[in-house]
Amino acid sequence: MIDLDRLQKTSGIIGNSDAIKQALEMMAQVAPVDISVLIAGESGTGKEMVAKGIHKFSKRSQQEMVTVNCGAIPAGIIESELFGHKKGAYTGASDDRKGYFESAHKGTVFLDEIGEMPLETQVKLLRVLDSGEYMRVGDSQTRRTDVRILAATNKELGEQVHHGKFRQDLYFRLKTVTIELPTLRQRIDDLSILVERFALEFTRSNDIPYRGFMPEAIRRMKQYDWPGNIRELKNFVESILVMEKGERITVEMVERKLGMAQPMFHNQNLPMLIQQSPEQAERELILRQLLLLRQDVETIKAMIDHGGAPVQPVPYYHEGAVEELSQDMQIDENSHQSIRNDAIGDMNLEELEKEAISRTLQHFNNNRRTAAKSLRSEERRVGKECRSRWSPYH
Repeated sequence: MIDLDRLQKTSGIIGNSDAIKQALEMMAQVAPVDISVLIAGESGTGKEMVAKGIHKFSKRSQQEMVTVNCGAIPAGIIESELFGHKKGAYTGASDDRKGYFESAHKGTVFLDEIGEMPLETQVKLLRVLDSGEYMRVGDSQTRRTDVRILAATNKELGEQVHHGKFRQDLYFRLKTVTIELPTLRQRIDDLSILVERFALEFTRSNDIPYRGFMPEAIRRMKQYDWPGNIRELKNFVESILVMEKGERITVEMVERKLGMAQPMFHNQNLPMLIQQSPEQAERELILRQLLLLRQDVETIKAMIDHGGAPVQPVPYYHEGAVEELSQDMQIDENSHQSIRNDAIGDMNLEELEKEAISRTLQHFNNNRRTAAKSLRSEERRVGKECRSRWSPYH
């Protein structure tokens, strides 16, 4: 049984998530067995690293592993690249040439992005898989090769078969053993480990000062989708370290580099996201409670006036009342008359009400009726506060 820690360290795969551990366990099981393996996953998830890890722990590890990017080779010459060609097979073929399968004899061929391989070439690949036989382009002699084939794709080959873009027999032949690699968003808990590894490797090799990433920056990075997966993350880390050389990476730097909008504040006690900071939400709750308390007081007064008989609640609390009271009291984060944080806990509701009346009277040039109407309070209450303000003993 292959040691998983050694396999992970040798192959360079980073992460502690369950998805990564499952992939490593699959690699450990199939590496010693001479069988074809299909590695599936989005672009940038590390499929080539998995292939190299399997080869290093296989019986063919002493031989070469040849990597072929099927999507980067033009359709007209891919057969020549894979199987070689005979002199004169086509214009420019001045000599006999070995192909990748011949060069990798006794070793491993890794066919990256196999979903891009032309259908005509797929037929010849299937023959190699089944019997190990192939022919060079322009040649009539059958040759044999002993190779292990590892293939990778970022496409859903089942859908490719359905649309006639991939041979069904080759698909079933390859998918005998399939290793599914997770996307970065599926293993987002590994992001901090990946960032630290990429940052240390890059700064050491380029002699760049490294002061780390702020915890808030890492949390913000975890909210990003990372469509390019590990490859995109690695490029991002290297780029931001170069641009912000010598600085500790902050959340503002991350948002600027990723082009991310400012996040909405999330209150864990609410069932939804709100466009308010915790301070704004707290202030609104206080104002709402003040309005409700005032409504209760005025309702009790009305009941006393009616001999204790039930009355309709006085409608102090209505849509827009919080905003009106906030404006009347000039309570906002930019005002010099805001309720200070250090005053919270030392002021009671009576003091808040007195301050509201006093400021409203000042706003309306001591017009008690207008102030009372604005505050929805009795004029005598406002008048009492007015007299208190001008009392020589006050």
